[in-house]
Amino acid sequence: MFCWQCEQTAKGTGCVSAGVCGKDPRAAALQDLLVETTKGVAMYAHRARQVGGPEARDPEVDLGVIEALFTTVTNVNFDADRLADLVRRTAELRARARARYEAACAKAGCAPETPAGPAVLVPAGDLEGLVRQGEGLEIPRRIAADGADVVGLQELVLYGLKGAAAYVDHAQILGREDPALYAFFHETLDALTRPATVPELLALALRVGEANLEAMELLDAANTGAYGHPVPTKVRITPRRGKAILVSGHDLRDLAVLLEQTAGTGIQVYTHGEMLPAHGYPGLHRHPHLAGNYGGAWQDQRREFDEFPGAILMTTNCIQRPKESYRGRIFTSGLVAWPGVTHVANRDFAPVIRAALAAPGFAEDGPDRTIMVGFGGQAVLGVAGAVVEAVRAGRIRHFFLVGGCDGAETGRDYYTRFAEAVPKDCVILTLACGKYRFHKLDFGEVAGIPRLLDVGQCNDAYSAIRIAGALAEAFGTDVNGLPLSLVLSWYEQKAVAILLTLLHLGVRNIRLGPRLPAFVTPAAFRVLAEKFNVMAITTPEQDLAAILGRPA
Repeated sequence: MFCWQCEQTAKGTGCVSAGVCGKDPRAAALQDLLVETTKGVAMYAHRARQVGGPEARDPEVDLGVIEALFTTVTNVNFDADRLADLVRRTAELRARARARYEAACAKAGCAPETPAGPAVLVPAGDLEGLVRQGEGLEIPRRIAADGADVVGLQELVLYGLKGAAAYVDHAQILGREDPALYAFFHETLDALTRPATVPELLALALRVGEANLEAMELLDAANTGAYGHPVPTKVRITPRRGKAILVSGHDLRDLAVLLEQTAGTGIQVYTHGEMLPAHGYPGLHRHPHLAGNYGGAWQDQRREFDEFPGAILMTTNCIQRPKESYRGRIFTSGLVAWPGVTHVANRDFAPVIRAALAAPGFAEDGPDRTIMVGFGGQAVLGVAGAVVEAVRAGRIRHFFLVGGCDGAETGRDYYTRFAEAVPKDCVILTLACGKYRFHKLDFGEVAGIPRLLDVGQCNDAYSAIRIAGALAEAFGTDVNGLPLSLVLSWYEQKAVAILLTLLHLGVRNIRLGPRLPAFVTPAAFRVLAEKFNVMAITTPEQDLAAILGRPA
């Protein structure tokens, strides 16, 4: 196997015997094959739209492409049998897309093309045959043929698409779709089957960033349309006495349905990881048995789930190999899968509820401790006038966006130390699970507002972009002219998509860590550094000194 799509890839170069995430070689090969067959679907879907226009669209094909990409995001699906089924399903979708294309050509009176490569790959008839096909697609073979710079940038584009696919999938679950976004996925996957130069791939990556901005906007509208705009909310971070269910991942719809199904059962529902911002949504917070948040970021789940005395529901990505101690009370939903773990279909959470009622639950209430969430775009923009005045009066000196993915990699304590060292006349905005590095610390207030503002999940980077845009307009400048610095942590492909969005918007001087992506070669990174001044983090002291213009 070979996989380098996440920040924790082995030795900073690539996982070759087993994934640091827990992915085994068979799952890795099947994921590579799933991506390849998905490119084949896109080749026909893109051509169908070129010839037949929007009428040639097949919603089932659109969704299949998005779900296939999301399935291959880090920490989503580790189940070889389910991955094999998805490969076969994708081949069926390719046949549908081909039929649409040929029908469009017949209607237009033109001869259809006969694309090759992924468009004609025939999946093997058995699991081991599929694995062998996937092994033949590994990245080192492509590097030997096309060079590391080109292959690395192809993967940058692909990983950005994977991240954006996650947001598009969440939005469509809540009923929000944009056919133009589906068309972009098809066009871009088709482009990845063709020869391309480094400049062409860099330009394509920025287009992925633009599409991801639209995807995040779509998801923001879906979330706020379903559950209201987030408002500043205190969240309990200690348990309440009673039976309990813990919900991790990102899927607000899963949480909402579970809250409805557990109403009146006496079960307390807790969030974990990236589900923490759910408490800020009025439509979710209204449930009295949404009891609080338990634990921290995804990488601590094996210890935290082991200690949690109830059932656990893992939505979307971030699952790790379960310990035997809780394997019987952890469940997956949506696209998430782990071999041997019970999967809940169609949001019928009865098995989860039964497991919670059978578990001991919390014996007593914990001490009353809370943190604040809910500082989304609308909440912060509502006090934008006061913030602008505080900046002009010198009461607020600088804004720092410190956030992104958390992980187990050594060196991530940088973000704790950086946040602690930020001067008291500065404001810290944060989002995604990187917040767990410091969100329980007391930062106090400045100019009448909290110094730490939790904007939300990773996709709520859209809210942060709106906030920055509004401040830039108020000051008569662009984002790069604001007293604002971005210090970001990354782990998986949604963070890649967000980075590409920021670069598409022309944001400069981003600091990125804890390590730079293995798939971006030094030559490619130099181009990004020259154009956008993207840089690696150093130490909190040096970086703060450079940002604020004072000696380290």
